[in-house]
Amino acid sequence: MRLIRLSAILLVVVGAWGQVLSTATAAETLRVGILSPFSSPEDGVEAFREGLRKLGWIEGKNVDLKIQWANGKLERLPDLALQLVDWHPSVIFTASDQGLTAAKLATSDIPIVVVVCDALDRFIVSLAAPGGSATGVTCLHSELAGKRLQLLTELVPGVTRVAVLYNPGDPNKGIEFGQLEDAGKRLGVVVFGLEVVDPSEILQAFGKMETDHVQALIVLVDPFTIFHRRSIADLAIQRRLPSVSGFKEFAQAGNVASYGSTRSALYERASAYVDKILKGAKPGDLPVEQPTKFELIINLKTAKALGLELSPSLLARADEVIE
Repeated sequence: MRLIRLSAILLVVVGAWGQVLSTATAAETLRVGILSPFSSPEDGVEAFREGLRKLGWIEGKNVDLKIQWANGKLERLPDLALQLVDWHPSVIFTASDQGLTAAKLATSDIPIVVVVCDALDRFIVSLAAPGGSATGVTCLHSELAGKRLQLLTELVPGVTRVAVLYNPGDPNKGIEFGQLEDAGKRLGVVVFGLEVVDPSEILQAFGKMETDHVQALIVLVDPFTIFHRRSIADLAIQRRLPSVSGFKEFAQAGNVASYGSTRSALYERASAYVDKILKGAKPGDLPVEQPTKFELIINLKTAKALGLELSPSLLARADEVIE
């Protein structure tokens, strides 16, 4: 009888200890929500996930990921952000001004890490000490606007009329357009701003370019233009308009060139912020990082199709030439 009682007690103790271990294991699995303006598969998100793996965060083992895809419909971001908040993640990772705005409207408590292509001045106290719940990486597109216009004058010698395609839904794009206007005055180039907020407006914008007799195109980067980069590049080639933008993906899609930071590197760097927050750091204490390396990508195939004669010195400066 005593042996039976001891066995019963042992079973209870073992069962309770097993439950404690199970609870501890569950507690070690943290949650990371991802709010993406794009569609799966997406190179940036994959670079972020790879960054987490390199830092020891294994999906299904010590971290769970939930990705909300907006599929290019930026108006869905606020609802998707609320759905992520209901999942109670330890941190939310997002991209773009629109993604950050949606996340901050959805929560004031959950830390947010963002990759955004312009300064975070509207959301933080300073780059060195952001304060609040958001931090991340900025890719400084506005500050490179003049250099892209300069690049376009090298690609198309004698160019004087340039269209600028952008989405006004990102308030930073208006600032970037202003930078291009200033640079145009110095370079003797008139720039024409064309706003697009809906896919149907892209074709209309190219019709306006023809009416305005523009000779080339600059595409400002935001989730809308990234999502529609291939159709924009195809239309530019059809209309024989050399085009320049800020990310390598645009040159890969058919733009003649791109100049800017490396998007996959920015996303992977953002994973280091998430790693620190999961380990207890406060987002407001993590300085916002700015890129120090920029890459020039030239699509020689598109250049040849448009009849552009690129100088050997320009090709030698390129970090990559797509042939």
